[in-house]
Amino acid sequence: MADLALITVPIDTGIADVAAQAVAAAAGGDTALVGPHRFLYVANGDASSHTVTVATPGTVKGLAISDATLTVAAGDHGILPLANVFRGANGRAAITYDDVTSVTVAPFELET
Repeated sequence: MADLALITVPIDTGIADVAAQAVAAAAGGDTALVGPHRFLYVANGDASSHTVTVATPGTVKGLAISDATLTVAAGDHGILPLANVFRGANGRAAITYDDVTSVTVAPFELET
């Protein structure tokens, strides 16, 4: 899995070209830092929809918490929060894709 570098969104200027910040999704999955004000941007340039899954490693009273999924339509964009519930043992979220053809991603953090 590739470790995605967190991109800070400046409060005074923002980011005009979000898509330009994105990198190709890794076939073996990616990881990203989790926490408040953080989210994963997904761009799908393929002709088919693609599903992104973020593992939820925790449990509640011994019961597994369902993983979060986001299906991004062909040619569309989506965002998925990177909340603390997705924190793995390494402190990062584990992100996988049903396919990475023409899929780019970027983790962002809103400056506070």
